[in-house]
Amino acid sequence: MAVRAVRGAVQLERDDAAHMGEQVSALLTAVLERNGLTGEDLISIWFTATPDLHSDFPAAAARGLGIGLADVPLLCAQELDIEGALPRVVRVLAHIETDRPRSEIAHVYLGAAAALRKDIAQ
Repeated sequence: MAVRAVRGAVQLERDDAAHMGEQVSALLTAVLERNGLTGEDLISIWFTATPDLHSDFPAAAARGLGIGLADVPLLCAQELDIEGALPRVVRVLAHIETDRPRSEIAHVYLGAAAALRKDIAQ
């Protein structure tokens, strides 16, 4: 079993805790489904949020999903405040255990966040 990393992002419509929870849930669900993973396959998840998001921690939103994240280390950080960057974005970098080769990892960029990485967005 190999350790791999899968990336993803979603742009929120507004800075609201409930909305963040919905969007983080959608992002993590898509990451798991598109890569054939369960909560047991997760090693750790690193979340970043743009500086304009203040309503909640993405990791706190993820804990409420009910997909077995109780013992998965989660970490939040703030993205760099770069002029012209896409606003209200939550990014994820998940470390996983999988038999899939790196070339078959499905990185997930939902909605307008797909513009961030057109080269790898699914």
